[in-house]
Order: sequence, then C-alpha cells, then structure tokens
Amino acid sequence: MAYSVVFAALWVVASTIVAMLPMRLQFPPGIVLFASAPVLIIWLGFDYGWFFSVLALAGFASRFRNPIRYYWRRWTGREVDQ
Repeated sequence: MAYSVVFAALWVVASTIVAMLPMRLQFPPGIVLFASAPVLIIWLGFDYGWFFSVLALAGFASRFRNPIRYYWRRWTGREVDQ
C-alpha cells in the first residue's frame, strides 16, 4: 500500500477528531488539515490517477463545505451570514 493512502486515512481520522472538538479549539488544527489537503490530494492523484484525486477532492469539499462557502462569500464580496 502506498504511503499516500496511509496519510489520507490518517487525515480522515484527524479531521474527524478535530470535528468533535469544541468550536473554539477547532480552528488551529483545522487550518493545518485544510492546508495539507491539496498536497495529499495531488499525491493520491499521482499514485492512483486523476479519478481518485477527484474523489478525494469531493471528500475534502464535503468535509470543509461550510468554511469554503463562508470564505467564498467573503472573497466575492457577498453578504456573510453570522
């Protein structure tokens, strides 16, 4: 088994643990997970092809859908719900 799959599985476990933390404690580890995801997705695509990279991207977008939606609205100048 390639290391990319091992690290992807560890990323999923870590993000699940972070999701169980209180909201005020989620931000620092969440930023690290958010920043490391693109590298991991590219690595998976390099090892297994673009289809698995797309699946990993869908999982990433599903996991971080609310932060992505929030920052997308801020960056495009639309109203942000608080």
